[in-house]
Amino acid sequence: MRDSDDIQGDVIAGFKKDRMALLFLKFEDPARACTWVKRLASQISTTRQVATFNAAFSRARQATGGDDPQTLKATWTNVSFTYEGLKVLIGGKDPLPSVRKGGTLEAFKEGSHRRSLGDTGDSSPENWLFGDGKGQTVHAVVTLASDTAEGLQDALTAQREAAAQAKIVIVFQQNGATLPGTRRGKEHFGFKDGISEPGVIGFDEPDPKRPEYVKDHPGTRLIPPGEFVIGHDRVGGIPYDEMPEWAANGSFQVVRRLAQDVPGWWAQVTAQLKVLRKAKVVPDEATAEWLAARLVGRWRSGTPVAKCPHADMPDNALAGQDNDFGYRNDPEGFTTPLFSHLRKTNPRDGLQGEPGTEPLPENPVMDRRRIIRRGAPYGAPFDPASDGPGGPDHPRGLLFVCYQSDLVEQFEFIQKSWINNVDFPPNRPMKPGPDPGVGPTGKVNFESPGTTTELSFHQFVTTEGSVYAFVPSLTTLRLLGEGRLTDRLPDTVRPTDAFLPVPDRQRDRGKSWYWAYGTGGGGPVCRTISIADGDEHKDVVERPDRPLATWPCYLGVSKVDAILPVPDEQRVGGRSRYWLFHTVEGRQVYRLISIADGAESGLDPEAAGAVDRPDRSISAWASFNGIEQVDAFLPVPDMQRVNGKSYYWLFHSSLGQQVYRLISIADGSRHSDVIERGDRSLGLWQSLAGVSRVDEFLAVPDMQHINGLSLFWVFHQQKYRIICIADGHGHNDQITVEDRPITLWRSLTG
Repeated sequence: MRDSDDIQGDVIAGFKKDRMALLFLKFEDPARACTWVKRLASQISTTRQVATFNAAFSRARQATGGDDPQTLKATWTNVSFTYEGLKVLIGGKDPLPSVRKGGTLEAFKEGSHRRSLGDTGDSSPENWLFGDGKGQTVHAVVTLASDTAEGLQDALTAQREAAAQAKIVIVFQQNGATLPGTRRGKEHFGFKDGISEPGVIGFDEPDPKRPEYVKDHPGTRLIPPGEFVIGHDRVGGIPYDEMPEWAANGSFQVVRRLAQDVPGWWAQVTAQLKVLRKAKVVPDEATAEWLAARLVGRWRSGTPVAKCPHADMPDNALAGQDNDFGYRNDPEGFTTPLFSHLRKTNPRDGLQGEPGTEPLPENPVMDRRRIIRRGAPYGAPFDPASDGPGGPDHPRGLLFVCYQSDLVEQFEFIQKSWINNVDFPPNRPMKPGPDPGVGPTGKVNFESPGTTTELSFHQFVTTEGSVYAFVPSLTTLRLLGEGRLTDRLPDTVRPTDAFLPVPDRQRDRGKSWYWAYGTGGGGPVCRTISIADGDEHKDVVERPDRPLATWPCYLGVSKVDAILPVPDEQRVGGRSRYWLFHTVEGRQVYRLISIADGAESGLDPEAAGAVDRPDRSISAWASFNGIEQVDAFLPVPDMQRVNGKSYYWLFHSSLGQQVYRLISIADGSRHSDVIERGDRSLGLWQSLAGVSRVDEFLAVPDMQHINGLSLFWVFHQQKYRIICIADGHGHNDQITVEDRPITLWRSLTG
């Protein structure tokens, strides 16, 4: 697992940087978004890369006596997608068409704003900065982390530029950073954080004497990797929740912005200490620090109250053992209260099903609830004397990020069944109450020998944004760059040989209609599709496949090879003429057909289309000299009906490879045609890089001659791309959207 180049690096290895930023993104153009994903895939930091760096960094730090090595710097990138984001990338299809009620896939599909996580009042989704499911929907989350401010800023600039080019909206940016000076490693309330993270079997080295723990990290339990990465062994062999194949080596990510009211929380601690003093259940020397440590479960330094109940030990030489403790000998919570944050989020060896019974085993009961936490504080540290960033009204809090393979049984279980639940630990004579650190407003019961004292705590941690996202493997990420979640193309693709614009239905009320010729189960067929104007160019089937022979003009045609509008005979007297190329007994021929306006409006087939001139050999075309097979035509955008001539790039096969030439066709009854420039290699087209054979071109209907540029869909080998051709001498061309599978065209499947 440590050598994996398929698992993204923050999940198991952890970026562990002093500076990080999350970009919450919304896709505006699905095709450009896929191209963005395709390019981003090569920038993703993998588990192997991050683990190798972290190991080298740790060795260098040990060699310098604990100082960060100045020569080792890195900037990391990961990406995740919401359910809606995955849906956009695969062309609007449902990535999870069937989910089990109550399962993690249902939770992911619904999104955190629809889940009962205790986010009410000021924490309600309507008050969030991101992820509320309204307004600016989040489709993707890019995680950036760096050792230096310059490295992070460079990465942010690059990602912002890439997003702008792909028409991706940055809904929100959230920065996080390690707090400075003596606050390093602590969160804003002042307590050391990140001590209790689990180890991972197959990634972390086990302790030879205690193999269920990580070597050199006393008390850090080793958890099976399948609790965090889908497709691997889980605690007790528990099966996954019907995960799709594309989820393998991926992980579910929870991102939450948790605002902390530091002065309010500490004022509350001081007020509740007075209640305890009045009840005479605390030592005379007890301070606000003493009570705060019990609410959290640790002293500020990270020393657990369970090991040092009377005072903090900030210079403890055994600080490396701050995770090696339990609650087995404190079942009533007299030392570490049952409602303390540490006991609420990880009861360790001290959870009883019933008071007085044997505690439940950590494996499997606790181990299957573990999550891997990342994230960092945001905002300036609180300074009561500050009028600036450190002041009481300045935004500050925790950027909470965690990874797990099951949203319901891990993060949501901890949040709902433990943190927010007043009756956890369960079945006590007096309910412990909610977590007074991060839980909702409520009452807790402070247990002392022989007495119980009720304390009241308001909520001073507010949810200001929340997202459920999926962190795909690199394998799946590359597929998403092609607009799909599987490397198997569906059997429902209907091969399309050529397109013909319906002459009187172009740019009609925001839609353009086309006949799409292809081969169905019973021979040559034609369906009618439409493409909407706008960024997404949504396509639908207007009329399903029907036999080509339905219209007399197609009698005898077994396959449409290509079709070319007669340039000066479009919608003349209510009819439009076309040269139709097809193959008879291994030899390509062409015929002249005409189609009437209204052909898609119920016109009788006999009147809709007619053969105006029967099949002839393509050798009748002077510009086709030496051509055996015409494959496709591409009109030169700014050279149609210019001085009585129209120009086309003609693509054809020669000696086993496709080449192209430039031809012109004159207006008039004879439509004289000439070769303007002889055969040349496809390699001269920058926009056709990697294409060995073009099957068909189709003009993007609302993107012709826009600021001197025209866009075309290029179909080749069950894929398509969008290219751009400039007006003027040279007709410079470039790829606008890279290859995507043709299955993303809804109108060409089924």
